[in-house]
Amino acid sequence: MNDLPEEEITFLLRAWGNGQDGALENLLPLIHGELRALARRFMQRERPGHTLQTTALLNEAYLRLTRTRDIRWCNRVHFFAVSARIMRRILVDLARSKRDRKRREAECQIALDEQAVVSRERLTEVLAIDEALDRFASLSPRQSQVVELRYFAGLNEIEISEILNISDRTVRQDWNLARAWLHRELSRPGAATHS
Repeated sequence: MNDLPEEEITFLLRAWGNGQDGALENLLPLIHGELRALARRFMQRERPGHTLQTTALLNEAYLRLTRTRDIRWCNRVHFFAVSARIMRRILVDLARSKRDRKRREAECQIALDEQAVVSRERLTEVLAIDEALDRFASLSPRQSQVVELRYFAGLNEIEISEILNISDRTVRQDWNLARAWLHRELSRPGAATHS
């Protein structure tokens, strides 16, 4: 994908956004490899033995992307930033669903086995990170976007600067500030059990 002209991808993205017949079908083969790599990066951050596989995450993200309407795609980087946000939502929704199911099961059981406790802690951690990032977004939307694009989408400083229309130096500063804020928030006593 990287050796394809940026203009061709951008043209097809805009055509798809405008509802042009066949644009999505022509676009998919060009972006499939990079979307799969993005899904793989997300899954590498998940716990071993996660019930969702890379292909399932990719397919669910694809379905949600095809349902999006009224997006004016700027370029390839913008598309993958939106894709990363969708993949993050999928994983967080799954973690919430599992947490809720485990809570219901715990109400019916007297004791949990050790594996369930570890699994529950991991789900709580994922949700704590998501909630902290949402709180941070209300304080500093741009810096929150930098975290989402860098950590979740795996984009570099130059790509992020293009999407957000800021300098790569500002991206570095935002990243450092955001990391410090999130670290402080997640280190607070009870942060992992905030929900």
